[in-house]
Amino acid sequence: MAGVDEREDSAVRLVLREACILAAAGRAILLQVAHPKVARGVAEHSRFAEDPLKRLQGTMYYVYGTAFGTPEEAAWIAGAVNDIHQHVTGPGYSADDPDLQLWVAATLFDSGLQIYEATLGPMTEAMQEELRQEYARFATQLGCPEELWPSSVAEFRRYWQQQVDTLEVTADAKRICHDMMYSTALPWYLRTLLPLNRLITAGLLPERIREEYGFAWNPRRERMFRRVARLLRLAYPRIPRRMRWLPMKLYMRSFRKRYRSYA
Repeated sequence: MAGVDEREDSAVRLVLREACILAAAGRAILLQVAHPKVARGVAEHSRFAEDPLKRLQGTMYYVYGTAFGTPEEAAWIAGAVNDIHQHVTGPGYSADDPDLQLWVAATLFDSGLQIYEATLGPMTEAMQEELRQEYARFATQLGCPEELWPSSVAEFRRYWQQQVDTLEVTADAKRICHDMMYSTALPWYLRTLLPLNRLITAGLLPERIREEYGFAWNPRRERMFRRVARLLRLAYPRIPRRMRWLPMKLYMRSFRKRYRSYA
């Protein structure tokens, strides 16, 4: 099984190689668990409080391994995720549910697109369409039928709004949010970034979802968020590419080390 697109200039690689993508990770995770079935599965089968970085690391291994890995590496990480998902089941939910696979992949696409455009400028319609097509693999290689993935960006927008309108932030989701946003298990140098992470994550969330999670938000917080967003737009494109791409390269180095030890 091949990766998403092996061209160096493919839309998915142009987006995912950028470090700014990580700034939207909190948004993607909180939108995922705002689906009650996803939240229940994560609450019962993950250890956010003890290891809040584990889900992020697992997600980024899957995303980077699929997008930048060899066909063999992409197939291996898809198989590893499928093996884990076989055990993530319970009353009323299963990680193999195609609708949940679709929703998780949709949050990755929408969050990646949003933060990329916020920091590096608007994409052309053609690039958005190419990106939509390539992101389908993050759902379909886990078993989600191809026909479930929206067939155009316009159809994706309709699907997205329908889903957001029906999301519900449950007690499970709130606990996951707290464990992630106020973690005491992180190294001290990462804990210093938590206030900024909370601001960015809250600012990127749809308003109703932000309110249901209980994020403090007022005109002052809104102004702070907009200032941070402006700073990112001004500063990020001026960072040397080798630095902007460094997190992806470090993840891939770690991913390949793990691949060699298990494959």
